[in-house]
Amino acid sequence: MSTDKNPTESGGTSKPHNEENTNKTSEAWGYDLYPERRGTFSPKISNILLGREGKEGLEKVKCEKNVYDCIKNSSIVKLMMAALRSSGCPVDIRRHISCEVCDYSVSGGYDPELNQIVVCQNVSTRKGMVQGVLAHEMIHMFDYCRNNLDFKNMEHLACTEIRAANLTHCSFTSAWSQGDASWNKIKEAHQDCVKTKALYSVLAVRQIGKAEAVDIIEKVFPKCYKDLEPIGRRIRRNSEDMDRAYREASYYGYE
Repeated sequence: MSTDKNPTESGGTSKPHNEENTNKTSEAWGYDLYPERRGTFSPKISNILLGREGKEGLEKVKCEKNVYDCIKNSSIVKLMMAALRSSGCPVDIRRHISCEVCDYSVSGGYDPELNQIVVCQNVSTRKGMVQGVLAHEMIHMFDYCRNNLDFKNMEHLACTEIRAANLTHCSFTSAWSQGDASWNKIKEAHQDCVKTKALYSVLAVRQIGKAEAVDIIEKVFPKCYKDLEPIGRRIRRNSEDMDRAYREASYYGYE
């Protein structure tokens, strides 16, 4: 997500040097989108009056129930759990998945410092959304476990975002809704959708220019787009692809 904040500007009382650097780092790496990660969230009275905040406890219970249901019943989430387990990184639901309040611009995230998936309880309020977040973020967790992913390396970040969009997000329908598809370029629609989704994800968590992000995505795209591990196929919307991929997972050692 691009912002208009200028890190060289300040207002009011000046902050201690260390605190200022910490805030800059949080924004540069996207942690400002997940206030509970650093213990900085507190409901605003205006949002409580509007009904947007003040129900965090109920939201968390609902979110955790949806997470549990997805882990028990979602084919794509069960496949990713099996792939992580087979790769030596088993998921402990209490340790590795956290329902939290987030900025409304994001629905979930992956924190490599804590090796933990964040499900945004105030944004991902439906089970289908939670399933999408878990599948997407588990691709990042898989890459971190299996491929020595370095999130400080922009090419690594772009690659894992390409893979997550490719395997769990994009279909022709989603490409069309983003304005990336036309009937004359159906073959390009999926790739365009993946690039667009990856671009938004990179810009949301890194303070870099759009042109630089596009260049990085284009550089790594051919290799990363071809990598279908561990799902083995691109999931089409309203199809049996998730169930089929889960049934075939054992053939590739994911049990």
